[in-house]
Amino acid sequence: MLMTAGTVVRMRAARCWEEGSHSENSSMSQCAYPEDAGYLKCDMDDASETHEESLGEEAFDTVNSSIVSGESVRFFVHVNLQVQPSQAAESELPDGCGLLHTSRKYLKLKNFEEEIRAHRDLDGFLDRASIILNETATSLDDVLRAMLLRLVHKPDNTESDCNLDLLMAVLFTDAGTPMEGKVHLLSDTIQGVTATVTGVQYQQSWLCIICTSKSLLKRHVCISRLVRPQNWGENCCEVRFVILVLAPPKMKSTKTATEVGRTFATMFLDITFRQKLLKTRTEEEFKEALVHQRQLLTMMDQGLTPSLKHYSISSICIPKSHQPLQQKDFFPVGKGIREDFARRFPVYPLDFTDGIIGKNKAVGKFITTTLFLYFACLLPTIAFGSLNDEITYGAIVIRGICDDYDLDFNTFYAWTGLWNSFFLTLYALFNFSLIMSLFKRSTEEIIALFISMTFVLDAVKGIVKIFQKYYGTSHGNHNADHISVLSLLGLGTSLNTSFHTALNTSLLANPPELTSVSSRSAEHSSRETAVLSLLIMLGTLWLSYTLYQFKKSPYLHPYMREILSDCALPISVLTFSIISSYGFQEINMSKFRYNPSERLFKIAEMQSLSLGAIGSAMGLGFLLSMLFFIEQNLVAALANAPENRLVKGTAYHWDLLLIAIINTGLSLFGMPWIHAAYPHSPLHVRALAVVEERVENGHIYETIVNVWETRLTTLGASILVGFSLLLLPLPLQWIPKPVLYGLFLYIALTSIDANQLFERMALLLKDQASYPPTHYIRRVPQRKIHYFTGLQVLQLLLLCAFGMSPLPYMKMIFPLIMMAMIPIRYKLLPRIIEAKYLDAMDAEH
Repeated sequence: MLMTAGTVVRMRAARCWEEGSHSENSSMSQCAYPEDAGYLKCDMDDASETHEESLGEEAFDTVNSSIVSGESVRFFVHVNLQVQPSQAAESELPDGCGLLHTSRKYLKLKNFEEEIRAHRDLDGFLDRASIILNETATSLDDVLRAMLLRLVHKPDNTESDCNLDLLMAVLFTDAGTPMEGKVHLLSDTIQGVTATVTGVQYQQSWLCIICTSKSLLKRHVCISRLVRPQNWGENCCEVRFVILVLAPPKMKSTKTATEVGRTFATMFLDITFRQKLLKTRTEEEFKEALVHQRQLLTMMDQGLTPSLKHYSISSICIPKSHQPLQQKDFFPVGKGIREDFARRFPVYPLDFTDGIIGKNKAVGKFITTTLFLYFACLLPTIAFGSLNDEITYGAIVIRGICDDYDLDFNTFYAWTGLWNSFFLTLYALFNFSLIMSLFKRSTEEIIALFISMTFVLDAVKGIVKIFQKYYGTSHGNHNADHISVLSLLGLGTSLNTSFHTALNTSLLANPPELTSVSSRSAEHSSRETAVLSLLIMLGTLWLSYTLYQFKKSPYLHPYMREILSDCALPISVLTFSIISSYGFQEINMSKFRYNPSERLFKIAEMQSLSLGAIGSAMGLGFLLSMLFFIEQNLVAALANAPENRLVKGTAYHWDLLLIAIINTGLSLFGMPWIHAAYPHSPLHVRALAVVEERVENGHIYETIVNVWETRLTTLGASILVGFSLLLLPLPLQWIPKPVLYGLFLYIALTSIDANQLFERMALLLKDQASYPPTHYIRRVPQRKIHYFTGLQVLQLLLLCAFGMSPLPYMKMIFPLIMMAMIPIRYKLLPRIIEAKYLDAMDAEH
């Protein structure tokens, strides 16, 4: 992770200390000098004391920023931007005083093992080397001008429009100002510093100067070795090496002048390397020293890797072993459950008291999150049930199998659920959740994006059905053509052939005269229904996502913005439900069907099935248990990702056992099974998080500071869902289907915010200068990133081919396809892309 210390920004008066100075060095700011500046050997402490005596009380304005580490070495970026006073104010300022803006920040050392750009920066410099040995110039201006002339006069120079005087002006702050020549400061530099107890000590024997100019077409680097050390002011008392980096402004985040300067500054931090460069006699020896230093830095970073890997954790917070899982890892039986219980039990009371009792209360956030979770769980469940009922004509997969083989549905459903729970219990007892450590981040993102795509597909299916139903030329022709269109789209597949045939017969048996006599106003009303449904769906998506992003806007109080963002889902659903139900009462909207005829809590007759049917239920239950196992652990992994900063620990094995116990009771009563759901669970964590926006290299990104880990929100949402059953069918009559389809699109859109696969797919459409400064951009070549993204897309299409197939029996083997992602990642992909690049793109940071 890029470690940057705090930035110190201050405005101070800049004046020329020409009279009353005790020493030549004290009269100069950093890298400021008179024309006849010569070599003056002095150390950091003596120079600082002399400078403070000269400035008196104003010395407090130039004190260096505080240091947080001991003897650690970091880069120091010094940026000076002079603000030109207005002509009116110019005459009022005595002694030529003005304002100087100084900004400093720490930079992390370049990692030559992980950051691929470090090697490419050096290779590019070696190919077009601009090295000046034994420079005799004594002033900084003369040295820089000689370096620029070397760059301009190179045989392969392509900067035909390069203006030498303009580049010199950009390097300093006083060009074009009323105080020109009096405060001669470098605009942007990188220096090595050592943090000590007493303050900052600068490495004064080298200086890296970076510059950005619109007149440049590509990056340039020049290194100059001076004949003898030069005194160029404070913190630059004995300079022997000058590194000049020039770059155009529009560059990829890893190719900027700062990044190139960071590469060479990392190399020059080593005093042994600098002494070796002093002994070189030719440019070839100088290049060889650079190559050798790169090899040393690479080996040094490799030597640090084992200690870092000791603390690495997998994406599901299970210690990741670089050795393959062995049989002993799954024993003794129940070890994982005991460890999970021991880890979670001490903090279990805090799950109900945090945010309620104590100084830091978050009652308002708990209420808004409860409402979000209630709508996010209830409404998609209703929409999925209704959509599946329409698409399959009430025949879900298990129902279709029961109809094909003349089996009792309730009993077969119960046996399937019991076998499912049995296998889940075995997975929990034998610590099978350790297998999820083999799922890399890239594999998790493929499955997560697949689930998001299913939400989009279901919304599209729903709105297509509405248009097929209401946007026909006549009702008679619509009914006759309805089934054929569904068959072509794969939306009307049913396992029960006789049921499907009977349905077609009943629809086609309607007398033509009854369906063709509909009036023109009825046809017009039907088309209005289809168009209004589309607008309602898109309106729900627009309002919910706008409110979700409202926390980033400057309007209202921050607390109100947060409330509106957290309540985006219920507000949008209620708003467009009211608009549709009361604003357009004359237009008939598509409503949900409710069938109260079947009795709830009906216990299945377990003895009515034969042994063969029970064996079939076991096979189906095994496949179902694999799907539950993968999705439960996958969703838990995404919710417990390190970037979410959860601190109370995980309980993968214990949670899996609880799912098995709960589903046992649900199976006996014919109730729907439960497990962790995506994207609801990660969105639930996000809703409870305290989020901050930060800026890195001009890119704004969000980071989670902490998360309120509570069970009250899920408990409250579950209670509200239970009370909603008592209100049936009234809520269903108030909420049109298009509102729920818009809800699907909203959930899919918000769930891909942090999906790196989606972000890397978007890179194909972006300019390189707009690439975010992510860890994989720094560590992996761009071509390899696109190769990896393409391979992930192929795996995603494979999941879609089976998971979205209209054939139910293909969906039954979908869990096996998900498990096949493991050997694909470990066996196939390393044959195409180097393993180190794969690991870099799978890393968290």
